[in-house]
Amino acid sequence: MTTSASAPAGSGNSTAGPGTVTDRLVEANERYASAFTDPGMDARPVLHVAVVACMDARLDLHDALGLALGDCHTIRNAGGVVTDDVIRSLTISQRALGTRSVVLIHHTNCGLESLTEEFRHDLEMEVGQRPAWAVEAFRDVDQDVRQSMQRVRTSPFLLHTDDVRGFVFDVKTGLLREVDPA
Repeated sequence: MTTSASAPAGSGNSTAGPGTVTDRLVEANERYASAFTDPGMDARPVLHVAVVACMDARLDLHDALGLALGDCHTIRNAGGVVTDDVIRSLTISQRALGTRSVVLIHHTNCGLESLTEEFRHDLEMEVGQRPAWAVEAFRDVDQDVRQSMQRVRTSPFLLHTDDVRGFVFDVKTGLLREVDPA
């Protein structure tokens, strides 16, 4: 299977220097910028929604949700887990930029399902310092969506917690399945 992100033949997997993936991205940006026109948009999302999702490269959120540029704020991290930094971003999104709805999207076959908090211990042994963050690994994706919904709904920093919904994206079918918050 070939994707637009596939490396050219013989490119190796170097991350620095000439001919790197980053060089390809910068070149792609130059092509993009040559035809770019300022859409004249405000930073406030048109649909007043913030989407929190996993960083997994298989999730094309705009296409999957029928979104266009400017429709939403998108906040992504490993697992799509609601962490303190996600609450920070949602607070800014709501209080400064007018969003009112929150959509949480986890997905099937997530890498966090195969990790444990032992990952932090291994890092500490390797680098000599324990990470300040939790891995937030999980075994039950539905339960983790529920936990994330609860974290949003109970945050004292968020103004709008009545329209918070959580979903699991199936990476094989592209369909969303809503998770009951109960």
